[in-house]
Amino acid sequence: MSTRQVPAPIGDLPPIGRPATSALLEAGITTLAQVATHSRRDLLAMHGVGPKAVDILAAALAERGLAFAAS
Repeated sequence: MSTRQVPAPIGDLPPIGRPATSALLEAGITTLAQVATHSRRDLLAMHGVGPKAVDILAAALAERGLAFAAS
């Protein structure tokens, strides 16, 4: 039986895993609107944010009519 805790959602961010959530929080990013001000490349450069997390964020942005900033 695992005792790992799933990180609680922050703002309107989707569940993207503990390392990615921590990286976004350290950068002061707590909402999808704030995610949209960053490029895919910027997010991938953050330690803990990988392609899977970025894909989840991209889908959540698209659902709200938002997208990543241009590189």
